[in-house]
Formats: sequence, C-alpha cells, structure tokens
Amino acid sequence: MAFNYNRTVHFQDTDAAGVVYFANVLAICHEAYEESLGASGVNLKEFFSNPSVAFPIVHASVDFFRPMFCGDKLIVRLMPQKVGVEKFEINYEIVVADMVVAKAITRHVCIDANSRHKRDLPEQILEWLEANRKDAENMERRKSREVI
Repeated sequence: MAFNYNRTVHFQDTDAAGVVYFANVLAICHEAYEESLGASGVNLKEFFSNPSVAFPIVHASVDFFRPMFCGDKLIVRLMPQKVGVEKFEINYEIVVADMVVAKAITRHVCIDANSRHKRDLPEQILEWLEANRKDAENMERRKSREVI
C-alpha cells in the first residue's frame, strides 16, 4: 500500500462498550491523511491554517469487520487517488495483527477558500497523488513477483 500510519488506540477513542467509537475511526483516518501529506513534504501549518484553497470532505463512509479496543496497535493503510480535476478520494484499510478490521473512504473536493467554488487541484496535491500512485503500483508489482 502507498502509505502506512501506525497508531495505538487510546482510551479516549473508545465508547462505553470499550470499543473504538465509530466517528473516531474517521478522525484516525484523518490523522493518517495529515501524516501522509507531511511525509511528502507538505507544510501542514500552511496547508491547514491559511490556505487559498480548501479540501472539504464531501463523502465519508466506514465499514467495520471487527472491533478495535484500547491498546490495539493499528496500521492505517492510506491509498489516495485522483477522481477528477477537482476531486480526490482516499481509501483506508485499518489493520490489527495482520487482519483488516475496517475500511473507510473519504472523498475531497478542491474549492477556492474565498468564493467556495470548485477549482482544479493545485500542483502540490497532484504531486502527492502521483507519488502515492507510483508507490502503490510498485507495491503491486512486488506482490505479483512474490506470487510467481
């Protein structure tokens, strides 16, 4: 997968039943998104604090396969892809002990921060998407060679 984010489930992430509260899964996914941007050289302070463009989430969904508990060591696999000139989508797999416990999707649209109208993705995001696409393709090639 293109980018892995390691995260331990904290008590504050859980609900009264002791499992990760459903909305907190999206917060964890967003942490992985931020970490991926930072790892690719994006200045997060500038990106989120005073942008001329914004990338609001216009769709989000999560599918749960197994519960996650306080202390679980998560690997969040993040796979972003361009879905239009002004949109991108991030697919997430959340893994505990080599088992996929949840999958999530967030779809983002690029807008002008002042007018709130859609606009083309800026070069910095296109570079991030391209780098992740190449990493994912290289991983798939390695996997296919292992199978042979």
